[in-house]
Amino acid sequence: MTLREAEEGKEYIIKAIETDDEELDSFLFSLGCYSGEPITVVSHLKRSCVVSIKDGRYNIDRQLAEAIII
Repeated sequence: MTLREAEEGKEYIIKAIETDDEELDSFLFSLGCYSGEPITVVSHLKRSCVVSIKDGRYNIDRQLAEAIII
């Protein structure tokens, strides 16, 4: 299941990041978004979603949400 399909308010564990873009992969890692890390979807918006990772909240677009496997 991808982050795009996640239920709001429920904590998930990231299983994998599926992207061929090395820059995107390193960007997600810098946010604390990597395999084994807990992540919570705060809310789904039309073209993005707000997630909580560690102590921060981030607005990520659909492409990023679909690359994060939970």
